[in-house]
Amino acid sequence: MTECKPSSFPFTAVVGQDALKLALILTTINPLIGGVIISGSRGSAKSTLARGLEDVVPRDGELSSPFVTLPLGASEQQVLGSFTTDSDRSANASTFQPGLLAKAHEGILYVDNVNLLPDSLIDRLLDGNLSGLYCVEHAGHSYEYVSQFTLIGTMNREEGVLRPQLKDRFGLMVELSHDYSLEERVQIVRLRDEYDQDNQGFCEAFKYKQRNLRQSISLARERVSMVKCVDALRMDIASRCQDAQVEGLRADIVWVRAAIAHAAWRGAQTVSIDDVIAVQEFVLAHRRKRGRANDDSLSSISSFANKRTPS
Repeated sequence: MTECKPSSFPFTAVVGQDALKLALILTTINPLIGGVIISGSRGSAKSTLARGLEDVVPRDGELSSPFVTLPLGASEQQVLGSFTTDSDRSANASTFQPGLLAKAHEGILYVDNVNLLPDSLIDRLLDGNLSGLYCVEHAGHSYEYVSQFTLIGTMNREEGVLRPQLKDRFGLMVELSHDYSLEERVQIVRLRDEYDQDNQGFCEAFKYKQRNLRQSISLARERVSMVKCVDALRMDIASRCQDAQVEGLRADIVWVRAAIAHAAWRGAQTVSIDDVIAVQEFVLAHRRKRGRANDDSLSSISSFANKRTPS
């Protein structure tokens, strides 16, 4: 049987939430998109899918990309790293102990309830987020290290808002709902019951879907650098950003990258207007300053359902 952690419900076994699945896959195809913030109430599968991403991220040979969880009560030292005195050497000698950020380098940093992080920790995350360079100083000692990771955060609006500075650092945002059909509700409960009774056997049943999704993401990663986006579509993106009254140019940059990733995901060599529309709501959900942009964005998620991932 395949290995399966008790907390790792298979990504491909989750019923519904196609928007979130697509957003997570796109930021995995191109980490430069900048991660995903997931907003939803309890029981909307936001944590299940975020954690399930670990098993479908393409591996480098036998090594899997690091998936690091930042717990809500983590201290600054646990996150950034700390110095420990070496008792076998001089009194001034110390050794740097890497924190969670260093361990997440070239992988995924997952933060549940990211809106509840203390401001001091958010400030330190923001300090090195763009450059990927973090510096720790203590008692005359300093240490610099590089940590570039995909940031995935979940939040429940009922428990507090997310600081605008941190919200904008997430490339994409998905707002989840509990709008399940009766058939979906029955299927969700049945699958969860099967998983709880025998999680190893359940994972074994989905291992081929997991493997095929991982391979599809890997192929899209190989294609993404070759996908072209013509200036006419870049102009269209700029116009849509201007219409939504977003601040700065981060939305434009992320939108182009996400559209290119979407084109790579469907196996195309050039970005189409459908790719632009498919990622529109992801990019603007947490950035627009006035009403919902064009309703055509709401038809975007069908592309995930139509993606041919072998069963």
